[in-house]
Amino acid sequence: MLTIADAHQDNGADWYEEGTGAESSFHLALVTYGKCVYWVKQEKVILEKGDLLLIPGGVPYYGKSIPTVLHTKYVVNFRRTDAEVALPVLRLTEPVNRRLGCYEVVLERLRSVLRGWNEKPPYYELMSQALLTEALIMLNQELDRGAIPSEKHRRVESMKQYISTHYRGRVTKEELGDVIKTTPNYAATLFKTVTNQTISEYVHNQRIKTAVYMLTESQLTIGEIADYLGYNDVSYFHRIFKRSTGKSPSDYQ
Repeated sequence: MLTIADAHQDNGADWYEEGTGAESSFHLALVTYGKCVYWVKQEKVILEKGDLLLIPGGVPYYGKSIPTVLHTKYVVNFRRTDAEVALPVLRLTEPVNRRLGCYEVVLERLRSVLRGWNEKPPYYELMSQALLTEALIMLNQELDRGAIPSEKHRRVESMKQYISTHYRGRVTKEELGDVIKTTPNYAATLFKTVTNQTISEYVHNQRIKTAVYMLTESQLTIGEIADYLGYNDVSYFHRIFKRSTGKSPSDYQ
């Protein structure tokens, strides 16, 4: 069982914190923009977008902004309450610093943790614990597979960039195979292995992110937004939106 002590988002260039924490406590940071710096056990660690840092209790650290460099990151401070834990990552005594392949998926979980922490709906503590546990499981799965070679990261980033400009239409593994000059099946397998999402799941997530923005910032109807994003069936758009966000599109209007 995990108990969350604090969840917040750091923004801007003026940030500083330090700590050691009890043996069963953890400090987790995921950088979403720019870069910042931590000193962990007196060793300098520079974090950029996509980097996750997990510091177990008892390890001295402090972090601060880099002058003139903006950054944003999600931070969760938590502790484990069980003496025996199934996740190996929660038994480590050394910090974990990793460029996440499943960055988007972990980001969504932490974003939901923060949303629940701020809005405090019924059972938010239990839901936050479940979301954080899921994020840590994904981290542990990546650690079990070993370091992702930079070449694989580069290829997946190329596929993500292609999707970012074509997500309103149907994106196929054949197209992504052409992007990274490999077979369609290898492209799909590589994408799933690194991101922990299928191509289809990633495309839907990009669409829903745009939908949330359009629902809050535009005057378009739900039907018009669904059509713009490639959903010809509005009821299907509602199902995908609800599954992704936990809310209906009308909740954001």
